[in-house]
Amino acid sequence: MKRLISYLLAGAMFAGTSCISNDIPYPTVEVAINSLSGEGFTVAGIDLATRTVTLSLEEATDIQQVRINEVTYAVTPHNTNIDHQLFMDNIRPSRPLTGTFDLRMPIYVTLHLYQDYEWQIVAQQEITRSFRVEGQVGASEFDLQNRIATAYVAKDADRSRVTITELKLGPASTDAVTTTYSPTLEELSTLDYSSPEADDPTAGTPHFVDVTCHGRTERWVLYVLPTDKTVQTEAVDAWSGVVWLRGSGVSGQPMGFRYRVGEEGEWAEVPGVKIEGGTFSAAFAAEPLTTYQFKSYCGDDESDPTTVTTERAEQLPNSGLEEWSQPANPWLPFLSDLTGKPISPFWGTGNNGSAALSKKDNVTTPDESTVRPGSTGTKSAKLASRKVLIKLAAGNLFAGEFAATRGTDGIVNFGRPFTLRPTALRVWMKYNSGKIDFVGSNMPAGETIQTGDPDNAAIYIALGTWTKEKYGMGKNGTGDDQNGGKPFGTDACPVSIDTRDVKTFFNPQGEDVIGYGARFFSESVADWTQITIPIDYRSTNEVPTHIMVVCSASRWGDYFTGSSESTLWVDDFELIYTPVESLE
Repeated sequence: MKRLISYLLAGAMFAGTSCISNDIPYPTVEVAINSLSGEGFTVAGIDLATRTVTLSLEEATDIQQVRINEVTYAVTPHNTNIDHQLFMDNIRPSRPLTGTFDLRMPIYVTLHLYQDYEWQIVAQQEITRSFRVEGQVGASEFDLQNRIATAYVAKDADRSRVTITELKLGPASTDAVTTTYSPTLEELSTLDYSSPEADDPTAGTPHFVDVTCHGRTERWVLYVLPTDKTVQTEAVDAWSGVVWLRGSGVSGQPMGFRYRVGEEGEWAEVPGVKIEGGTFSAAFAAEPLTTYQFKSYCGDDESDPTTVTTERAEQLPNSGLEEWSQPANPWLPFLSDLTGKPISPFWGTGNNGSAALSKKDNVTTPDESTVRPGSTGTKSAKLASRKVLIKLAAGNLFAGEFAATRGTDGIVNFGRPFTLRPTALRVWMKYNSGKIDFVGSNMPAGETIQTGDPDNAAIYIALGTWTKEKYGMGKNGTGDDQNGGKPFGTDACPVSIDTRDVKTFFNPQGEDVIGYGARFFSESVADWTQITIPIDYRSTNEVPTHIMVVCSASRWGDYFTGSSESTLWVDDFELIYTPVESLE
């Protein structure tokens, strides 16, 4: 405590006395926003690297009147062992962060504690909009900046009286919020949307509609325009075991897709087509490395055929976890030659770090006594969290490599090269959840974990386009003096995770993540159970460069939080490539 008082008073004591200088160095204590709560929003993410809190507003929330009720902070002291809590009361934000705010622009704030840290709070709000008319062709278009909504109909359609079947340009009405339209939907359906110019039949008459919500009115413009297209194939994205199809046609008409294997033979109907207004889509179950042709139809009209060849299908190396070696003390989940050189490594563990600190502490080991029923192998992976010196070391297994130890901390590189797009990960697992007996000092935002709470296991898969230049790191984010001055991260394993620096922790919502799926277990799973984790992709046309698979007996192990009694067993990983719906 004396040391803390000296920090707080240094420079203030004997102010104005020229014969005494302050040569006591201030500590370096990084300050971060740890959590934020309020009304009508959730926290979409807290990015420690850019010091940005992103709020996801509910559709009915007034973005100009967002209520924030509570903000909490976290501190990371450097070069001092004083307990974190002693700093908390001395954090000084440059402006109040609780109250009502207009979040059309970010909230900028400086957090001060010896040093200044610039943060911002930004808001994102998705409002689902629709504008549909009878006989519509394809999807409507929305110009948000100019507030223009456009629907398309067939070239020969009568636009002098268009029936509008659906219109939603603002938030949905609720008990607390009402959105009104003037003219009403019925009145808008009596208007003439045809061309005002006889010599320009492609033009249309615009009609205005005032959308009122939260006491404010926005004026939108509605167009109904003709198009020559009666049917069109919008996308044919071929993966390994699924081809994603999207098309557009005339609403109210029969529409869908036809396919054939190769470029000859009879056409067949694609099953499971989903129709929404003038658009339709399907996930076609395909065979790997096979050529198909697809065409869209609407009524009697068909599009030209599109030819694609599906990708190959691969499984993860050592997916049965039968290959292990122990050339030195740490157990390694891959084979090694007589010199200890790895042979085709794919999986990594934290054993290099835990066993370096205590020779008996391999947190992940092969287990020949616990093998799932029906397995053709003789081993599973046992991930056992335990106390190593003064910290919790989580039992873990991941696609990547262990990079280095820094005292009682570790640096690992996540990811392995992979360019295919599985739809799900299937794995056998069982879990013993212990009571949390270690709680780190810098838990994730919004987490209120306490000693005695049940530990959680985590299994997740991610695919992305990460690079070592962007996600490799070292000391101070550049090079590391214990790594030859080079940053960590390689072309093969590009994402470096440093347990000393939460800014490096993996973010499932990161801009280079294109697919992600996860399962968390807050209770023990006594018997071997096969689980399937669907992968949610942000688009069907992006191709990954790397894959991550991460398993942990303690979900918050990166924060040194969990139970020294938790154990997770995993065995027989399988990548699924067929449409997820076919697995149900």
